[in-house]
Formats: sequence, structure tokens, C-alpha cells
Amino acid sequence: MCGIAGVLHRDGRPASPVTLKAMTDIIAHRGPDGEGHYCDGPVGLGHRRLSIIDLTDAARQPMTTRDGRYVLTYNGEIYNFQELKAELSALGHLFHSSGDSEVLLTAFAEWGLAALHKLNGMFAFGIWDRHEKTLTLARDRFGVKPLYYTMVDGALLFASEIKAFRGFPGFVARMNVGGLAEYLTFQNFFSEETLFENVKLLPAGCYLQMSAGERALEPQRYWDFHFQEPEKALNEADALDELDRLFRQAVSRQMISDVDVGSYLSGGMDSGSITALAAKQLPFMRTFTVGFDLNSASGVELGYDERTKAEHMSYLFKTEHYEMVLKAGDMERALPPLAWHLEEPRVGQSYPNYYAAKLASKFVKVVLSGTGGDELFAGYPWRYYRAVVNDDFDHYVEKYFGFWQRLVPTETLAQVMAPVWNKARHTDPMSTFRGVFHEHAHQLTRPEDYVNHSLYFEAKTFLNGLLIVDDKLAMAHGLEGRVPFLDNDLVDFAMRLPAKMKLGNLTEVVQLNENEPGGKAQRYYEKTRDGKLILRNMMTRHIPSQVAEREKQGFSAPDASWFKGESIEYVKRRLVNERARIYDYLDRKAVGALIEDHLEGRQNRRLLIWSLLNLEQFCEAYL
Repeated sequence: MCGIAGVLHRDGRPASPVTLKAMTDIIAHRGPDGEGHYCDGPVGLGHRRLSIIDLTDAARQPMTTRDGRYVLTYNGEIYNFQELKAELSALGHLFHSSGDSEVLLTAFAEWGLAALHKLNGMFAFGIWDRHEKTLTLARDRFGVKPLYYTMVDGALLFASEIKAFRGFPGFVARMNVGGLAEYLTFQNFFSEETLFENVKLLPAGCYLQMSAGERALEPQRYWDFHFQEPEKALNEADALDELDRLFRQAVSRQMISDVDVGSYLSGGMDSGSITALAAKQLPFMRTFTVGFDLNSASGVELGYDERTKAEHMSYLFKTEHYEMVLKAGDMERALPPLAWHLEEPRVGQSYPNYYAAKLASKFVKVVLSGTGGDELFAGYPWRYYRAVVNDDFDHYVEKYFGFWQRLVPTETLAQVMAPVWNKARHTDPMSTFRGVFHEHAHQLTRPEDYVNHSLYFEAKTFLNGLLIVDDKLAMAHGLEGRVPFLDNDLVDFAMRLPAKMKLGNLTEVVQLNENEPGGKAQRYYEKTRDGKLILRNMMTRHIPSQVAEREKQGFSAPDASWFKGESIEYVKRRLVNERARIYDYLDRKAVGALIEDHLEGRQNRRLLIWSLLNLEQFCEAYL
């Protein structure tokens, strides 16, 4: 796990080592254990190192092949590197290090782009081919590791984080108003756009190649999610056994490390099951939980603190357990550094994640998380049940699009963005939403087909946003986050499972009349224990059944209460004042009315208020 940055001058100008160092210095938090730089004519590759596997100088980067042809700068972990190393050794390759970086570099030298299909892990890398004068950038299948790119004065820049571009002369951070419209609609980015003008995120499962003098920049896809019903019926007992085997294999693979490994531990089954298996391999497993002070909370938020449940699981698995309790004022303290590291707001209220990573980093260098279990195994049934009965694909997209407008409805977007709407009016959130499916569309004839489309959508968008948040906030503290659910073999199997093994009430929901008196449909839409059925059944082999059967609960602070109570003055100070930077782009009166709805208790707009606070801090930090 590291930070990378680089430049390719398309006009042939030599890369500057001084500029390259300036770029990597800005992301030094991603790699506090060392640095390296390589310049060869128009190309420069930079690296900041966080030593996890092979702590010796033999694993330093940028790394060059023995024949001098290929040069690598790489961020991530390849969990099957030992198997690949054996395969490459049989082909005559020799290795000088015991880590995965040299294996990745040698695999690319041997197989070229075909090596991408062999890698099981999380990665973002740049490889310079000195013979062909070609730079290749690539990201892992699922997008665990980020990689951004932009063009400045004829130069292609790339980096693990956007802030690295500030070290390159000529780069100026400007608001991407089209990206702002996308964020305000979805509280996320469903395309490769960012909040920075002309800066793009290389999509997950894609690579990009460029030679000096080349003008086109077009990412190419080498892998994609594909959820579909199996052609032959699966025996559920056999499926349970195979899921158990693959899950245990995934956790075991991701335990590989030359430094201490710990695990996040909430009250849920995903992190609990990972911890249960990991604790069998480590005699002194450390676990970490963040809880919340609920003295001023009310309603459903009174159940947001999961410390008691986590403490019980720590007792069961005999872990060394650490906790942190967040209060209303902790958001205010965290927001400046959080916004700097996160760079642009993403899905959810992420400051609890910042504190969780801060806590874990005091004791370990690697931490396991349960991210991905919900998206692979249908952990949000109330979302899918709203979109399983449709006339056709267009009807499905229309219904699902309405559900995913998380912040500002499209009909009021022009009003909210009035100061810059002339520049943003080309933005079409519906087209962006529909575009997510363009590589996954096939005949939709059954409710199961729509469920699988919804799983695809969430893996490409919601999960993508979660992974970016997890990476940046862990790396803010020099911590490597790992996600065992996103193992190639486990994901491939999960995508082939029938929807009925994931969702228990699908047949009943299909027969519901949404307009039926009594709200029966609404009860199903709010049901939170129905998803991940086969995963829940398998998990009972590793954790108590009462844990596996708990209702789904997200990791969220009681902000709806805090924003109306203890944090109300902070919200007003940041958002209801004449000097707030967000009003360079947003209409003060329209936004003020939305905020007032929440403060007066008329509507819960905690997600919008958090997003506005984050946007304000983003403007101060970067614009």
C-alpha cells in the first residue's frame, strides 16, 4: 500500500525530478516509510512507500526489470503473488525480492495486458515501457485503489490522489460544475467525473495507455461485474459449502503481511465473521469499534451505538479490543483534515470512518473490513424491492433513478445551482444514471433480472464510493485497508448465485399492490433482515446465529439529532453566513430553505447538511 504519481510529456519534454518529488511529497502520508523517483526523457514515475510485505530495500520503487525495459510504480497488494511467482519462475524468471511488486512487474513483462486477468488483489499502477515508449495505467477489478489522471499543458499526470497534481506547475484547481450537479443529485459520482475540472478517475477494471505524442485518452475495460441467474439450478447445500470455502480462502489470502493485522468490528455479521476467521490465524488479534454518545439522540438514532454488540463478539473471539466514542463536536474537529484527505465529498457521512482509521492506525498497519458483503449478496432489500416489477427497462430506470436522488431532486437542481447553472445546464443526471448500465444491459423478463441489474448498479456506484472513502481515510493515517469480500473467486461465485438465495421475500413482493391500503408494501420496503440469506446461513458456521440474523444497520452517527441540537450553531456558522464559499456555486436562498426544513424539524436532511458542510470545507481547502 503506497502512493504513486507520475507524468508523461506528450511533446517529448524531459520530466523534472524536482516536480516529481513535489507531487509525491504532497501524498507522503500514503507512504511514510520511503520514497523513490525515476525520470527517463518525457516520463517521470514517483512513489511513496508504506512497507507491508518485504520490508527490505529490495522492494523499493520505482522498480525496473532486469533487462531495463519496464519500470513500475505501484500501490496495492496482489494476494495471489506467490502462485504467480511460482508460475513465472517456471518460465525462467528470477526474483530478488520476496514481495508482490516484483511479481506484478515481471507478470506484465511476460504477459503484457493479459496479466491483468491473472491478478487477484487491489492495485493501481503505472508501467513505462522504455522500448515502445508507452505508459500503461491500470486499476483493480473492483476499484479498491484509486487512480486519477488529467492533462496539463500537454502533459498527462496521474496520481493516487488529486492533491498530488498541485505539485505540477500549471495545474489550477477549479470547480467542475457538471460534477457538482452529479454529486448534488446522487451524493456520489456515477461517472468518471470529479469535483475538479478536467480531472477524471480511471474507472475500476480499466486500463489506459498512452505514448509520447499520442493525443487520445480513452480508458479500456478489461473486467466488469456481471450478475445473472445461473443457467442450471444450484443445490443450496452445495452452494453453502462452496461459499464457506471461498470465504475462508478469501480471509486467509488477505491475512498475508509482514506487519501487524487487525480488523474493524461492528455489531454486524460481515465484520464479525471476518474477525472470527482471522482470530483463528492470529493469536492476538486486535479489533476496533467506534461508537456514539447518544445523550442528545432521539428516535431511531438511539440504536446507532453498536459498542455492546462489538464487545460481545470481541469476548467470543478473544480479541484485544479498542473503542472510541464520538460526540457531536468531533465532526467539527475532524472536518478540516477529513476534507483535505478525502478531496471531494463522496457517499455517506464519512467522519466516523476517519476516526475508526485513526484508532486502528495506533496499533496496526493493516486492517480488515466487511465492505462489499452487502453489495454482493443483496444486503439492502428495501432498495431492490422498489424496482422489481416493471413494464420494461426504461420503466425500471425511471423508478430506480427516482429512488437514488439522495440530496437535491432534479426538478429543483437548476434553482439550487442558479449561480452556475448556465455552465452546468448540459448536465443530465438521468443520462448519467442510465449510462451505468450500458455494459450490463440484457433481456429483462423476470423480477430476478431487475434485482441483478440493481446489484450491478450498486457495485458500480455505491460500492465504488465506499471504497474511495475507505482508502483515503485509512491512508490519511498510514493504514492499509483490506476487503476480503472483494476476492476474485468469491465475487465470481456471488455473481452466479440466484436472487432467491439472497432475497427471501422476492416472490411475495412481486405480488404486492403498492397502493394497497394498510401499507403492506411499505413494510417490505422497510424490512432489513431479509437480504443476504445464503451469506447469513453460511455465517452461522462462524458466528452465533443471533448475530447472523440481526437487522442490517449502517455505520452512521446520530447527526439528524446533532444538527438540530448540539451542532446547530456550527451548522449556522458554516452554512448560514455571508462568507460561505459554496454560494459561489449555489443559491443562498434555495439552500437556506432546505437547511431550515431540517433545523425546524419539518424534514430530515442530515445527508444534505453533511454534504454542504463537506463542500464548504472542500472549497476552502482546494479552491
